[in-house]
Amino acid sequence: MDRLAIRQRPRGYPIMRQHWGKLLFMHWPFPYKALRALVPDSLEIDLYHGAAWVGLIPFTMWGVRPSIAPGVPGLTAFHELNVRTYVHRDGVPGVYFFSLDASLPLAVWAGRRFYHLPYYTAEISLTEDSEGITYRSRRVHKGAPAAKFSARWRPGNPLSPAEPGTLSFFLTERYCLYTVNRDRLYRCRIHHPPWPLRNVELESFNSDLFSYQGIPEPTDPPVLHYAKELPVDVWPLTPVEALARARKAFKELAPKVRPEPGTV
Repeated sequence: MDRLAIRQRPRGYPIMRQHWGKLLFMHWPFPYKALRALVPDSLEIDLYHGAAWVGLIPFTMWGVRPSIAPGVPGLTAFHELNVRTYVHRDGVPGVYFFSLDASLPLAVWAGRRFYHLPYYTAEISLTEDSEGITYRSRRVHKGAPAAKFSARWRPGNPLSPAEPGTLSFFLTERYCLYTVNRDRLYRCRIHHPPWPLRNVELESFNSDLFSYQGIPEPTDPPVLHYAKELPVDVWPLTPVEALARARKAFKELAPKVRPEPGTV
């Protein structure tokens, strides 16, 4: 699997620009069988040294706006908390979300309507002081299972850029998401610089976000990374099957006879 090609900026223009920051990566390994039934059959679970991984990612967003227009006051910043695993399709690695909690109801509506993602409205607070960051979330989405999260962490020193083949690269350097709607698989590309990762100390943590998904609540300490800030561009959602058909048609229409040497 080529894990570097996906880092190239996609063709065309993004539809959204935003910043992600004060972001905590929390990851745990799981047996493949524990997740297989929770991921669509059209996707393969991405493994690192034989293990599947689940991430719990609290962060905040700001500067959220269309790429060709200014942001709307009151709608450019919100907090988000997602539960995700790692997958691939046709050799393209990406992210599959089990849930996404957000503090802005309009973002929840848009994520569900236009990206077919399992967004839920939540009351979320993020406070930062000289000693660290405290993050609390309580899901209030009508008709959804209750879910809570709280954590406090202390950011540490910068780390060297994550190298291909390392666990840090596998867990953080992801440049597309997959989602399913009406049995159709979709892919959304994003682009950003490599993550500026830091060490981080987790001072407290409590969550029940895994259990209602049918994922066992982990008992071992998580693998941790922190990032202060990152600009992100987001592209439209695209049907994966349509992309595959387009590539096949292009190959069939391409000239089958090689040009004579020196003619091109």
